[in-house]
Amino acid sequence: MLISRFDRDDLRQQVRSAQPFPHFCIDNFLMPQFAEEVLSSFPTFHEAGQLGRKFAAVNERNKVQITDSAKFPEPILRLHQALASPDWLDTMSYVMDIPNLVADPSLAGGGIHETGPRGHLDVHVDFNYLEEQALHRRLNILVYFNKNWKPEWGGNIELWDKNVKVCAKSLSPIFNRCVVFETSEISYHGVTAVQCPENTSRRSFAAYYYTKEAPANWNGEKHSTVFKARPTERMKGIVLMPMERILRSVRSTVRRLINKTKGKK
Repeated sequence: MLISRFDRDDLRQQVRSAQPFPHFCIDNFLMPQFAEEVLSSFPTFHEAGQLGRKFAAVNERNKVQITDSAKFPEPILRLHQALASPDWLDTMSYVMDIPNLVADPSLAGGGIHETGPRGHLDVHVDFNYLEEQALHRRLNILVYFNKNWKPEWGGNIELWDKNVKVCAKSLSPIFNRCVVFETSEISYHGVTAVQCPENTSRRSFAAYYYTKEAPANWNGEKHSTVFKARPTERMKGIVLMPMERILRSVRSTVRRLINKTKGKK
């Protein structure tokens, strides 16, 4: 057994009353020995940068993401498999009251995440549809692997109200903590600036769950990640974020044109 035992009914009740959107947090999530094995197998921030994708944009900076499970150390691969197992999916369906959850074997946007000093992730709602597999995104699960993490190092995951005016909850990314929340059009969340020492990084493992069926309130619109500025980030919201959106749109258009040109050859 890799995941600790907990009361499913108790978590289900917590989720029903959670604000600002359905979520729960479990400390000591993995069995202690397994949690230590996963921690010991994590690549350094530098190693992760050589294995995965680096982010250096306005909204997401000094972060590395490894989604290819073939590059996972064996303990992290076992974690990935445990979080995608039928038993765990059934538990999440029950606790979150979302039937027929499925895991994404490709871990699009998930996997090993590491954020170095001065890194951050702005407040956002996630992409809502996995085009390649025709799946609707419904849940995020995040497991943290940061031993002796100090409050002054930041890196908290924040859960915001639908208007991004009030931060309803801020959770430190402490070792063996798990946070699960519903992915929706109002599930705004972000990560505060990471101020850890140069030889340290904020480490987590992320996975996302989907359904073939659309959410009951879906309006038919498919979208990528949508970022919003915090109330204290006026300049970013007025100038930097719009510029970043324009740049992303231009890059996306260029890629489509290149792919179209290649297809004609």
